[in-house]
Amino acid sequence: MSFILHGIGVSAGIAIGHAHLTAPAALEVMHYLIPKSQVDKEIKRLDQAFSTVGTEFEALQSSLTNGPALAEFSAFLELHHMILDDPTLTDATRNIIAQTHCNAEWALAQQKEALLAEFEAIDDTYLRERKTDVEQVVDRVLKALLGHPGYQPPAPKHLGDHILVAYDLSPADIMQYKPHQFVAFLTDMGSLTSHTAIVARSLNIPSVVALHHAHQLILEGDSLIVDGGQGVIIVNPDKYVLDEYRLRQSQLELERQKLKRLKSISAVTLDGTPIDLFANIELPGDLEQVKEHGATGIGLFRSEFLFLNRDDLPDEDEQFEAYRAVATRMRGKPVTIRTFDLGGDKKLKHMTQTAANPALGLRAIRLSLSEPQMFHIQLRAILRASKYGQIKILIPMLSNVAEVDQTLHLIEYAKHTLQKDQLDFDERIQVGGMIEIPAAALSIEVFLQKLDFLSIGTNDLIQYTLAVDRVDDAVAHLYDPFHPAILWLVSRVIQISNRAKKPVSICGEMAGDTQFTRLLLGIGLQQFSMYPAQILAVKDQILKSNLPDIIPLAHKIIRADNQEKIRNLLAKLNG
Repeated sequence: MSFILHGIGVSAGIAIGHAHLTAPAALEVMHYLIPKSQVDKEIKRLDQAFSTVGTEFEALQSSLTNGPALAEFSAFLELHHMILDDPTLTDATRNIIAQTHCNAEWALAQQKEALLAEFEAIDDTYLRERKTDVEQVVDRVLKALLGHPGYQPPAPKHLGDHILVAYDLSPADIMQYKPHQFVAFLTDMGSLTSHTAIVARSLNIPSVVALHHAHQLILEGDSLIVDGGQGVIIVNPDKYVLDEYRLRQSQLELERQKLKRLKSISAVTLDGTPIDLFANIELPGDLEQVKEHGATGIGLFRSEFLFLNRDDLPDEDEQFEAYRAVATRMRGKPVTIRTFDLGGDKKLKHMTQTAANPALGLRAIRLSLSEPQMFHIQLRAILRASKYGQIKILIPMLSNVAEVDQTLHLIEYAKHTLQKDQLDFDERIQVGGMIEIPAAALSIEVFLQKLDFLSIGTNDLIQYTLAVDRVDDAVAHLYDPFHPAILWLVSRVIQISNRAKKPVSICGEMAGDTQFTRLLLGIGLQQFSMYPAQILAVKDQILKSNLPDIIPLAHKIIRADNQEKIRNLLAKLNG
């Protein structure tokens, strides 16, 4: 029987093949008490399980070979190793055993639930998704305790291309399945920022997540079509549908090969307007992808990765080395470092702040200003690294000019302390602000008087303007970048910035979405920042665009008063 499933497409492309299912391992955890005399022995059993999983991670790390996703695999394995060694997991579980005299499996399961609850409260989408990493690391330890560590997946029994269908996948799982050469991944769990999505994009493999019940509805060996761009799965398609998608697949492959030729070509419109195409990165290891796709700089370096999954805070030297590594490897191209964008509910060891509503609470620049010593250390590290490249500082989630003034004052103080310590830095380092709160977009003129550049974070701007949590399934349909208010706010920021002769970029999902490229060009945007894998497709649109032709229709779209009219006009603009 043929049927269709819908999920979230996280990596574009079309794959055709046969399903290979991997079911979630059943981890039935029993609860029983142990004699006091056996507590130390039970803790040793737990430690042995941690050691076993650590050895598995080391073996996987050593097996890594060069490839398009080397940096991502390595980064995720390092992250999982950090979680495995984190005292909030290891010491806390030992304490549960010692205090309650329960078995190791039960103690570990209880600590897992406590950690997942903390992550669930985090507002930031990327950080909240890391709860899945915690869950997968703990599950590997539980498997070791239950006597079946190091599970090796069976090879598919059928011939041809294989499409992996799973409840969820960790980076370690993907590496273990890698020898089977899967052409696509499908998972019941996941989101746009899940590790499966990130790795799939890096491998350039079509992938659809959040399918909910795919592993129950799809049978081993079923014929599948995966449309990663549309988030559609066709199960057991008929001959005519198969022929149609094979044609689409060959067309996409031709387009992909054509796009590769654009890597060394400058992004210039037909009328001669040069456009900057920057990359968003989360880890220094992402630079291989940046270079592979020909980005002209780093438009957004999310520095908070240094603060994750650890009890302590990274000191100045550790941060400096990370920032310097990126600046050095970019060889003079611009590198925009966003100061850490953590939520106040992210429980760093020395912090006790909590928020009933983290989305509107102490996060990003608000948290930085409330922790001036921690902020001071980061600012000194960024400034020191500025000696080694064209580094810029980007301040997230600004809502009023007082935050700008405070931040600039702290930057000047950091410069003063470096001068006292006789440490060099770029005296002319530029400071910019992220426009992701409606209040900032509406007060843009005063921000431009004090900042050197702006970057529009469309993801949060849409979320806050429309009062929609974009990861909440119940209201996800209301998260709409085509909303007239969103396009008007974006246009306002770009046009006023251009009149003030201050650079402005977009670093949200809208920048990498080719259906918005011509519209953004038409309203004056000349700097885009996106996932590296999106750069060549956006460049292709730029090379085919003539600004005098698209500007009138672009402004008509901005004046449109409903989404349907906007979509129709946008289709005309792109046609």
